[in-house]
Amino acid sequence: IATAGGGKGLVRITDNGSGMSPADLALAVRRHCTSKISNTLDDIRTLGFRGEALPSIGSVAKLTITSRQQGAEQGSVISVTGGKVSDVRPAASNAGTIVEVRDLFFATPARLKFLKTERAEAAAITEVVKRMAIAFPHIRFVLSGTDRSTLEIPSTGDDHLARMAQILGAEFKDNAIEIDAGREDVTLTGFAGVPTFNRGNSAHQYVFVNGRPVQDKLLLSAIRGAYAETVPHGRYPVAVLSITLDPAFVDVNVHPAKSDVRFRDPGLIRGLIVGAIRQALTRDGDRAATTGASQMMNAFRPGYSPSGLRPSPSMAAPTPWSAATSPSRPLAVSGGTQFAEAVQSRFSDITMPTARAEPRDTDETAASPSPEPVLYPLGAARAQLHENYIIAQTENGLVIVDQHAAHERLVFEQMRNALHSRRPPSQVLLIPEIIDLPEEDCDRLMDHAAGFDALGLVIERFGPGAVAVRETPAMLGEVNVQGLVRQLADEIAEWDAASTLANKLEYVAATMACHGSVRSGRRMRPEEMNALLRQMENTPGSGQCNHGRPTYIELKLSDIERLFGRS
Repeated sequence: IATAGGGKGLVRITDNGSGMSPADLALAVRRHCTSKISNTLDDIRTLGFRGEALPSIGSVAKLTITSRQQGAEQGSVISVTGGKVSDVRPAASNAGTIVEVRDLFFATPARLKFLKTERAEAAAITEVVKRMAIAFPHIRFVLSGTDRSTLEIPSTGDDHLARMAQILGAEFKDNAIEIDAGREDVTLTGFAGVPTFNRGNSAHQYVFVNGRPVQDKLLLSAIRGAYAETVPHGRYPVAVLSITLDPAFVDVNVHPAKSDVRFRDPGLIRGLIVGAIRQALTRDGDRAATTGASQMMNAFRPGYSPSGLRPSPSMAAPTPWSAATSPSRPLAVSGGTQFAEAVQSRFSDITMPTARAEPRDTDETAASPSPEPVLYPLGAARAQLHENYIIAQTENGLVIVDQHAAHERLVFEQMRNALHSRRPPSQVLLIPEIIDLPEEDCDRLMDHAAGFDALGLVIERFGPGAVAVRETPAMLGEVNVQGLVRQLADEIAEWDAASTLANKLEYVAATMACHGSVRSGRRMRPEEMNALLRQMENTPGSGQCNHGRPTYIELKLSDIERLFGRS
């Protein structure tokens, strides 16, 4: 593809395909005609008719088509200038077709004012080429011209993921989850990025229907819905999806550019996309994006040597964290003391080696050691930095975990699971917490009291302008009840009135999880840190917190060695 002037001066497309015969060439520029269809009017699988775009372009520009079929002795050429069609003439050409458009809108100059700047039009052409390249990885594309640098996209054969990496960047290959699902003769394939691999706009979402690039609102909305709980507000997931179905079940002629389509059963298509992506995220979504490590690498500067570095004085061993140290212990647990104790002790029920170096055992008769904890996906905890970040050693690198974000996700998943099974146990407060609020906030809270009760949070009206909290979810442990209820009141005021009860309960669960998780500034013992890592490995979606931020980043040993020039 060669262009000039953002496509206004020149657009030339050259291929080495099957070519057209002289008879087909004459038919290609006749309005409403095509040589592609013989007896398959109800099963059209091509991307368009020659008799649609070509005659329209020829009526407003200078169009020339040169083509030669494979095995033919010579080619043919036809021209259309301002709607005037020339005769088909013999021409020397390679096998394939050349379509050349010059002086766009020369015949209708009034339309030129509707075009954008040359830079914007050139960018639009680039986007079209990228979408076609993703749809057809076995074809090599070269885009060049006086208004751009050359863009070459080599063929990748049947390797669709490699072609996607060419368009979306090499990092997409390391952060993509494969999608392969079907429902009622509709097939969905492609790749979706992990939630923490996101962008600032939706330009990196590509959807194809029977090989046709589309930008349909229904499909893009389904992608957003699938990532609703995992991507931060204002960020957009990266995804490339391909839908294959019987052409009779989709209408592609509802938009002049065929960028919008209409499905016979839109609910089926949306449900398939949302379900397939969520299932994939449940399966592999606990991975964190590799871009976190890249950003860390970029933060380092060669030759950096801090001055005045002094060894820190010895510090006393930190006091082990225990839920029992809080002065506001609940009186009792309603509905399951054992459940509450199990949840609160999850950080101490797994025995792991400490971060302290131990003397090497030289006794050959000693018992064989237990499996190395570094072999776990998130490795073994070695240290805690700034009482918020856990440093863990893996088999081939290290992992840095945000302890608050990670535990927040774990608590949220526990509460969400409880929503779909049974009412989670609650803990009765020794003295009910009285919270003063504006009257309208009290009314909103009481309107949703039944939903709170389903999560283990029991509130009652306590006179004008106040509510009383009598029970809190046991899995939250000691929680700032005042802050929790006030935040719930603020969020309820912002809820869309059309939100379903299930969505509202999800919001409540996320808010409670944030308040009930391990806070920043809390010192943790090695066995507690290791227990947190093991829980993360067994929890779907643990790669990001409820707000979509990453819970951990991984740095490979090769990256560390490169920092020190050892690669």
